[in-house]
Amino acid sequence: MRQNLDELIPRTQGSLYRAAFSVCRDRQEAENIVQETYLTYYRRHQEFDSENHLHAWLLRVAINRAKDACRSFWRRNRVDIDSVAAQLPFETPQDGEVFKAVMRLPEKQRVTIYLFYYEDRPIRDIARILRTRENTVKSHLRRGRMALKNILQEGWSDDEP
Repeated sequence: MRQNLDELIPRTQGSLYRAAFSVCRDRQEAENIVQETYLTYYRRHQEFDSENHLHAWLLRVAINRAKDACRSFWRRNRVDIDSVAAQLPFETPQDGEVFKAVMRLPEKQRVTIYLFYYEDRPIRDIARILRTRENTVKSHLRRGRMALKNILQEGWSDDEP
């Protein structure tokens, strides 16, 4: 199965952007990564088994490119999550607080939490996308949830008199 980019981009662009952003935490970088992901797809003449297989492959490429971007020295030393969070629209103030908490997680937990909750991916798919075992994904989810609980409770206790 091979899809035309004109059909593929509207269906996957937001998802790829959010996945890239969850890793690199930079709007422009995430946009560049999405473009690079589509360019990789265009250049590669690979057939995919299904829509789900194609979407998982695109997510994997976007996440890998975002990780590569984060490894560069200048990139690792310039992220300010509060200014980024202020630029993103959220439906409720609580959504913004949860987003900030997720962005404070270590990368493995952050990406796993993103794929599970925001992309609605099953554990099996996340394991394939991240090239790891399902038990590892479950472990990252459990640790991420515990860390989020602590971060959010810390924020709520600071609000109390």
